[in-house]
Amino acid sequence: MTVLPSSRALPASGGRGQGGATDRIVTALREAIVALEIPPGTVLDKAALATRFGVSRFPVSEALNRLKAEGLVEIKPQSASTVSLIRLADARENMFLRRALEGETVALLAKRRAPDLLVEVERNLRYQKSAMEAGDRQGFHRLDLEFHDLLVSGAGFPRVRATVEKARLALDRVRRLLGSPRRHALTFAEHNAIVDALRAGDAGAARAAMAAHIDSVMDELEDFSEAHPEVFADVGWA
Repeated sequence: MTVLPSSRALPASGGRGQGGATDRIVTALREAIVALEIPPGTVLDKAALATRFGVSRFPVSEALNRLKAEGLVEIKPQSASTVSLIRLADARENMFLRRALEGETVALLAKRRAPDLLVEVERNLRYQKSAMEAGDRQGFHRLDLEFHDLLVSGAGFPRVRATVEKARLALDRVRRLLGSPRRHALTFAEHNAIVDALRAGDAGAARAAMAAHIDSVMDELEDFSEAHPEVFADVGWA
């Protein structure tokens, strides 16, 4: 059965030209898929989407092809388009990349002991605490992303930042799956451990704290995949 995202996620018809319509559909569907408003495995009915957006089927097809290139949609000839299942193997690889690069990043930052950066990450932690206590899941998610980006940006290596950002984007749906109050509390504690090591100028402790943080998320994802194999494309043989 086709499940369309909420009206908040899918804007009403409008926009200029076919290219603009395609861009609008891509943006709306991407946001809804990543936010899990359209769950993995959902059938995407082109006719229903065309009606919802007030467009012909062509820009819908173009949008789905672009989302396929991003790994978010699966298109089979003479068959229905579906939201891609999550590949656990891809999550493992992206977590491995982040563990290596972000671990070395915080080790470097600990050696530098940049006071301005510490002020920024400490402010971010205060906001994380407020969002967590208020039960603001979206706000906490945004601040979590900002925390990691502050650290990676602080190293001053654009190619490293781009690589980490690409890995992070590929993990967005995974992070939403695990976005429970319990996970937020663990994440907040793990972030504090990283910042404690930065304050102390302890490169080894900073590297270990970042590795423990990313390993903790991956361990939780492995447990989640066992409980919900229907969300994953490769559980059972990965």
